[in-house]
Amino acid sequence: MREEYLWTEKFRPKSIQDIILPPEMIQSFQSMVDHKEIPNLLLCGQPGSGKTTIAKALLEQLECDYLFIPASLRGNIDTLRTEVTQFASSVSFSGKRKYIILDEADYLNYTVQPALRNFMEEYSRNAGFILTCNYKNRIIPAIQSRCSTIEFNFSKDETNKLAAKFFKRVIKILEQENIKFDQKVLATYIQNFSQKGNLDFRKILHELQRYSVSGEIDAGILSTKTETFNELLSFMKAKDFTKVRTWISTEANNDTQTLLREFYDQASVHFTPSFIPELVTILADAQYTSAMVVDQEICLAAALVKVMVSAEWK
Repeated sequence: MREEYLWTEKFRPKSIQDIILPPEMIQSFQSMVDHKEIPNLLLCGQPGSGKTTIAKALLEQLECDYLFIPASLRGNIDTLRTEVTQFASSVSFSGKRKYIILDEADYLNYTVQPALRNFMEEYSRNAGFILTCNYKNRIIPAIQSRCSTIEFNFSKDETNKLAAKFFKRVIKILEQENIKFDQKVLATYIQNFSQKGNLDFRKILHELQRYSVSGEIDAGILSTKTETFNELLSFMKAKDFTKVRTWISTEANNDTQTLLREFYDQASVHFTPSFIPELVTILADAQYTSAMVVDQEICLAAALVKVMVSAEWK
């Protein structure tokens, strides 16, 4: 699927006021634009909460030059030495301050981060940096101290309000794409995410687009996730690693964190009370490891094997 056909890109908000965030955060970001002054920023918090979108909107509204680098793919020392240096050392045609967005900066390893700290100081007169990350603890203190940190972690009340706004946004998207939908089903689907405190806008849109290939969003979308998860559990109970591995490659969508959370939420339903403490330990280890590894599929497979070998099923 080409990028221009991905709803997450096609309908990405272009202005700060269009982004679904708490009013206080919108006001804070808008103030930066109004004063035409953006400090080095570290935007951190849950996936799909708008960090990258707000970073791009800030700079596009200021109409300044910026370089976007997906750190999980190109966050190596060579990129910093070539792309960042060439971009940051030159003056923009407009004379405005330049900016570098380092997306998913928590994937920068500890050998690269000290170099980034030096670049932030060396080019501070000409260029600013905006870093996004899911795990702030993966960013070294020396970089954190050079940035203003903004947390994208919302209270339950804020999450519910954001979900209501997002519901209205999704309705407009579906209507524009000529997709039939049941409003109650759609509301329930989004509510299921918000109740878990994991209102991942990007994931929800991806799933809705994937399910809408038939031209309709119906009650089936509510059962799909449960059915596929139960299918995985059946393979694990049978200790059929081949089928577990196939399931991971076709159904997990490289979303380790969501699946680990599903095991945590469903623990008391499928596992004996005596096994749950061990399960939680396995999940915690896998969650920590997934923040550092390159291949999420292998990380997830390893965690499921540990559960599969020692699980006590109900």
